[in-house]
Amino acid sequence: MRSIVALGMCVALVMLVLAGCGEKATEPKYEVTINPADFVAVIDNTYLPLTPGTIFIYQGTKDGLPETNKVFVTNETKVILGVTCVVVKDTVLVDGRLAEATLDWYAQDKDGNVWYFGEDSKDYENGVVVSTAGSWEAGVDGALPGLTMLAHPDVGHSYRQEYLKGVAEDKAQVQSLSGSVTVPYGSFTGCLETKEWTALEPGVVEYKYYGTGVGMLKAVMVVGGDDRSELVSVTYIPVLP
Repeated sequence: MRSIVALGMCVALVMLVLAGCGEKATEPKYEVTINPADFVAVIDNTYLPLTPGTIFIYQGTKDGLPETNKVFVTNETKVILGVTCVVVKDTVLVDGRLAEATLDWYAQDKDGNVWYFGEDSKDYENGVVVSTAGSWEAGVDGALPGLTMLAHPDVGHSYRQEYLKGVAEDKAQVQSLSGSVTVPYGSFTGCLETKEWTALEPGVVEYKYYGTGVGMLKAVMVVGGDDRSELVSVTYIPVLP
């Protein structure tokens, strides 16, 4: 069990660091203090660069059906807890039908850590919104931001990616910094590998792989299912300021 303090300035993060995906009833309270002055206008973390106008296309399977995931980094912003966050649109098609549309909100601090400030998530069936479960916004109803990507990941570090009790409880742990990954988009070495889990879905574990200068390359469910997603293309379109 370790604790991680987000590097730098007045951005302080105190959290439980876990060696695995189990939680204990005595887990310390998650607390985080955000100072807007400690954040920058761009997200250029080498493992998660989010440049407005970039479109990532992923393909894979979900529950045995073909899945296509489009991630579009917009030039839109949303101010949360005084921090100007980048809005990322994430659209998921399962078996050719719209299954989910989400707006994710990210910001990077001066040290290079990328923070996750929440999401507006909608699940669809037959073109109709059937659920907004999983939606949350830092500062609302006790929700707190988490770290979605460390500035300097090191093997064994665990961290909370989001927090709203009973709604958003994802956690991650750095597994490797030297992985080799081949996806339709290309082959990469020196990849970051993380393990992710949540107390809301016990028995489910996912591994994700990130390439330097690119971002997420692949996600594979290793416990609780066989869902997977791989990067197919990365394109850039000019966006108006």
